Amino acid sequence: MRRTLRMRRAALVFTAIGALALTGCGGDSDTEDKPADDAGKGGSSAPSVTLPKLDGEKISVAAVWTGPEQANFTKVLDEFEARTGATVTFVPAQDPIVNFLGTKIAGGQPPDVAMIPQVGAIQQAVAKKWAKPVGAEAKAQLSKNYAKVWQDLGAVDGTQYGVYFKAANKSLVWYNAKAFENAGASEPKTWKDFLATAETVSASGVTPVSVGGADGWTLTDWFENVYLSQAGPEKYDQLAKHEIKWTDPSVKDALTTLAELFGKPSLISGGADGALQTEFPVSVTQTFTGGDQPKGAMVFEGDFVSINIAQTKAKIGTDAKVFPFPAVGADSPVVTGGDAAVALKDGKGAQALLTWLASTDAANIWAEAGGFISPNKALDAAAYPNDVQRKIAEALIAAGDDVRFDMSDQAPQSFGGTPGKGEWKTLQDFLKNPKDIAGTQAKLESDAAKAYTS
Repeated sequence: MRRTLRMRRAALVFTAIGALALTGCGGDSDTEDKPADDAGKGGSSAPSVTLPKLDGEKISVAAVWTGPEQANFTKVLDEFEARTGATVTFVPAQDPIVNFLGTKIAGGQPPDVAMIPQVGAIQQAVAKKWAKPVGAEAKAQLSKNYAKVWQDLGAVDGTQYGVYFKAANKSLVWYNAKAFENAGASEPKTWKDFLATAETVSASGVTPVSVGGADGWTLTDWFENVYLSQAGPEKYDQLAKHEIKWTDPSVKDALTTLAELFGKPSLISGGADGALQTEFPVSVTQTFTGGDQPKGAMVFEGDFVSINIAQTKAKIGTDAKVFPFPAVGADSPVVTGGDAAVALKDGKGAQALLTWLASTDAANIWAEAGGFISPNKALDAAAYPNDVQRKIAEALIAAGDDVRFDMSDQAPQSFGGTPGKGEWKTLQDFLKNPKDIAGTQAKLESDAAKAYTS
């Protein structure tokens, strides 16, 4: 996972397969098997996992998902209820999730399971002795269905705590096909080409880039993709672990590159001020509404953008197309993210839910609904609703252990995952004033030094 050569192979896998898709898509008495569609077999009636009877048991699951994501996850929980007899309640959580869970635990009402979107937050939950180790049944599902990298991301000091249910390819740029066509623009391969394409679209009368700067995490993703491609995977790993400082010249180079976009307000929908008031979902929907005169022609983010596109009239593969994040260095970057299920209570119900979420059957339900990529390598790609998502998912699985996980999600949450603080806040300030590269580096390093030593 940590080697340069392996990362370069992964980048090539994502770029080659992504380009193909993006241009051409148009027991005992205690257990019981209940009929259900098998996710990995495209409709077979045989379940791929055996779950215990949990009649009358109540289980709560906390997650930060809202809207369509919450609705689709609820479908997964509904099937778990049908198979086990348990009653599952979804508990809406807020970022930073460690603070939210801390409040719940202090009040004596922790959820049974939490969906945790940061590696650093899992580590914090373990350090605080909140998290419970994954049981044998869930570990068996992980061993059967997951590459080692996804198991390792959910482990702390060799003990498995997390089950990564939802993954993301966070190195994609989605675009309004009609706006591109009218401008005579084509999909760029490099950062230089990307900026040239933006200028071409701008000259046609459409603002080229939509940025959801009100959500600081989107800005960390911008930085990470530029940094990984430009500085390389070894530096990326070092910065992720704070083995090099944020004042390192490689960070200066990445911020300087990013400023080539952020420093031109005419290329960003609403300028910096408008972007800082635009939440991520709006940054997507405003790209695919307004016909050939959208507020932005392109929006950068992961495969999960498709769930927001589905809230518009645009059709993926026809009206909404996508290309890999442009190469700043030799290769296009491959940054991934994900949400892991972590048990916060001992008990049969919580462990059964982890087992379910590690199964192919559970992954199939959300895959069919869209807006979801699974790290489950046993899931049949036919479950995905369109060729775009199918090929993105196949590329993720093909990359195996060679992916790089979101850097900010690996950091302590106080630095990499807290609204209004740390990296989120500093990069929002940078979006507003991209000329202050030295000041941005100094603030990032100051906040990181405190977070990594606390």
